[in-house]
Amino acid sequence: MRVLGIETSCDETGVAIYDRRAGLLANQLYSQVKLHADYGGVVPELASRDHVRKTVPLIQAALSEAGLRARDIDGVAYTAGPGLVGALMVGATVGRALAYAWKVPAIAVHHMEGHLLAPMLEENPPEFPFAALLVSGGHTQLIAVTGIGQYELLGESIDDAAGEAFDKTAKLLGLDYPGGQLLSLMARQGVAGRFTFPRPMTDRPGLDFSFSGLKTFAANTIRANGHDDQTRADIARAFEDAVVDTLAIKCRRALDQTGLKRLVIAGGVSANRTLRERLAEMMQKRGGNVFYARPEFCTDNGAMIAYAGMVRLQNGIHAGLDITVRPRWPLAELTPV
Repeated sequence: MRVLGIETSCDETGVAIYDRRAGLLANQLYSQVKLHADYGGVVPELASRDHVRKTVPLIQAALSEAGLRARDIDGVAYTAGPGLVGALMVGATVGRALAYAWKVPAIAVHHMEGHLLAPMLEENPPEFPFAALLVSGGHTQLIAVTGIGQYELLGESIDDAAGEAFDKTAKLLGLDYPGGQLLSLMARQGVAGRFTFPRPMTDRPGLDFSFSGLKTFAANTIRANGHDDQTRADIARAFEDAVVDTLAIKCRRALDQTGLKRLVIAGGVSANRTLRERLAEMMQKRGGNVFYARPEFCTDNGAMIAYAGMVRLQNGIHAGLDITVRPRWPLAELTPV
């Protein structure tokens, strides 16, 4: 079984082909970072138009990379949500149309389920059950996972997601968009302990997150302490340490609450080196294991959509002829496999 996956939820156009036996056969990705950089953030209309231009050429490139033709594809998976509605409509329309033309099933994939399953693309995938930290520009969630489509939300951000806070703080530090990775690079030059940032919502019970106040604290610290390079690096270090500590504290609570021994981290922020090191150290002390995807599968990509679509298709789950997208779509509403 071979599934072609299409990802167009935000500012990356991703197309990949996954084979149930041979694994990933092709992976094509186009990033719109340069397009949106002048605006300091994603412009939805521009994103949609760029997906229109890039999706079909990337599908052709993926087929060429895999040495396949249309008749070799057994299903077409596309991101149906959550995400920007216009961007989602591009992938959903192209995916549904191709499936109809090729006379194969179409599979509507949940974007965050794609991220959650991305570590399954690695040589040492996690076994069920596990706790998952989904941490990206749009989501920060802790989830207990007992199987495909069997997700219990344990906690989530009540305001800004962690990745969003990274990007906004990076902008305050004068870094280009998207600034999360640049902030992390700057933080490596910072002196630990010069500034102390709060660890929001860790002084009370519960597994929810809040990062908007941390961003405000960073803004006030930047305003009060000048803008020389070392000070900016020290502030970046303090901010990153606060976010990573907060995520680690909440992960530890989730593991204590569920009794699980395996932790998966997924989403764009899961590529953060400091976060990976902190969680690996924590899980080693607990006698457990942490799992994550390689960096190129942490950000939005077609490989995770192709894989998630393949898993659902082989269990008989696929979409109808209608083209429906869901900009907001709780994971808990997915059909269990």
